[in-house]
Amino acid sequence: MKARTCLIGMLTFMAMPLGARERLIMSVSPAVSFAPAHLMVRAMIEADGENRGMKVVAESNDFYRASEVELDGDKAPRTNLFEFRSLPPGDYQVTATLLGADGHQLAYKHTQVNVVSSGVAR
Repeated sequence: MKARTCLIGMLTFMAMPLGARERLIMSVSPAVSFAPAHLMVRAMIEADGENRGMKVVAESNDFYRASEVELDGDKAPRTNLFEFRSLPPGDYQVTATLLGADGHQLAYKHTQVNVVSSGVAR
């Protein structure tokens, strides 16, 4: 019974509209990890006919990785998952940019992630 209640709660949350004027919500996990790190970025968007693309970037002083996906307006999935594997140590800025038809920025979110050295000699 408890599992069913939890599942219904999650489904309800996923079906709820985002906050007023909040076109993009981003979460990154973990916020702190040991290298080589595997980051999961979840970007949730409000359904909108203008949505044409999303770009997610993980960048430190010594490393850059990006992923981009096309979106089909209001038919695009609300949640997009991006995975960045084997990130080396560093302080990372993780950004998500929601793009319109002509490539202009509709929304932008960022957060900081710290990947620390494992301390294991190789």
